[in-house]
Amino acid sequence: MEAHTGEPHASNRFYVAIAVILAIFTALEVMVFYVEALRPFLFWILMILMVVKFALVVMFFMHLKFDRPLLTGVFSVGLFIATFVIVALMALFGKFGG
Repeated sequence: MEAHTGEPHASNRFYVAIAVILAIFTALEVMVFYVEALRPFLFWILMILMVVKFALVVMFFMHLKFDRPLLTGVFSVGLFIATFVIVALMALFGKFGG
């Protein structure tokens, strides 16, 4: 097996910073859920936060930023399918909006 020749991995401090950012996004998700004024936009706000968190996790904690583009494509397709299924089920059962 040949050695990894890509970019060097980030420091531990960088990974802790990413974890803190993910915790902040999680707190925002909880906050958004309880703010009545944001109810009409709840689904879209949570979907955007979900995509951002997914991207951060797979890019850094799963090291896709340092791997082949094919693996990024595999995870992107998975994200697209999961998002499509969620949106389709919500549309089917009329769960959009307040």
